[in-house]
Amino acid sequence: MAILLKQQGALLILMLNLFLVFTGIGLIIPIMPSFMNELGVSGSLMGLMIAVFSLAQFLFSPLAGRMADTVGRKRMIVIGMFVFAASEGLFGIAQSPLLMFVSRALGGLSAAMIMPAVMAYAADITTDEERAAGMGYVNASITTGFIIGPGLGGYIAEFGIRAPFYAAGVGGVIAAFVTLFFLKESLPAKGKGNEVPVKAAEKRSNLLTQLRFSYREPYFLSLIIVFVMSFGLANFETIYSLFVDHKFGFDPKDIAFVITFGSIAGAVVQLTIFSWLLNRFGEKRIITACLLVAGIFVLLMLFVHKFWLIFTVTFVVFLATDILRPTVSTQMSKLAKDQQGYVAGLNSAFTSLGNIVGPVIAGVLFDIEINAPYALAAVVLLICFAVSLKSRKETAATGDQR
Repeated sequence: MAILLKQQGALLILMLNLFLVFTGIGLIIPIMPSFMNELGVSGSLMGLMIAVFSLAQFLFSPLAGRMADTVGRKRMIVIGMFVFAASEGLFGIAQSPLLMFVSRALGGLSAAMIMPAVMAYAADITTDEERAAGMGYVNASITTGFIIGPGLGGYIAEFGIRAPFYAAGVGGVIAAFVTLFFLKESLPAKGKGNEVPVKAAEKRSNLLTQLRFSYREPYFLSLIIVFVMSFGLANFETIYSLFVDHKFGFDPKDIAFVITFGSIAGAVVQLTIFSWLLNRFGEKRIITACLLVAGIFVLLMLFVHKFWLIFTVTFVVFLATDILRPTVSTQMSKLAKDQQGYVAGLNSAFTSLGNIVGPVIAGVLFDIEINAPYALAAVVLLICFAVSLKSRKETAATGDQR
């Protein structure tokens, strides 16, 4: 717990801010089917809106990562949170698909600004030995926001279908001011004058160059796993609320209940035994196991019909993904050394690539056959498992199974 009090509780403040923002994001999850039905939006259009969010995040993430290494983490987080608030407010007042697309693009821009800076900040204030615990706490604040958010969103929607969007915007503004007034910049502690990240940023001057030469980096396989994982999970998460609404007749409160309790296990693990798991089994073993479990249980979603079985399958998928994401981030952070913002930006970009393709395909497949997106998601996750397993076997000869 001492890590939470380092640098005047910087990690605690960061967790509070992320909790507020992701509670805001979670607020809107259970009411999306009703909102889309009100505006007559199809599954394909919903998939495209989510893809626009990810496209904006993809295009801006590497630049945002470099800026986090040069202008500072705090500044990027504050601006990103204000942009997030504006995005949610705009979506709340939207009466046409055009405004909804603009809102989602702004949302992707805000995510690109916030997440690389947050991950770099967590890396700045932790040692290699503390890194797993630090990433676990950061991701736990995100997960907890998702736990609280849907539950609140289901009840806030009683005051109007658009009320959760306004509440999310308010949460973003609060988080921005908390960051502005209470969070200290972490970059000077690492030596803001350090020339290495700045020179690296100058060499990697544009997005295409960064992606083209990413294969040379020691963390390239991790980036591939991030992309494939994001593609598969986007198929599951994008249309989850629509899937259970159309197939099982879930209302916003049912969706809120399943998502809320399905996420609790992930938050508990991240706050308690996540660091122990990584130190005991290593990142590679955890990643491989989580991909296998996620792939199998997404496939099982096609065969369950009773509420408690739907709840159980969702619970396990959320648990696996809540362990998987911070594990991949921890692995990449350890390899990044003095380029934390840059690598976090690439991580975000490859995640966005998967999140661009996944929702578009999921939305189209959903309109054709309601079960098709989950069948594809399961196949992709299991392929990713095979890639991860192959990587472990290739590195076994070196004696490094971590």
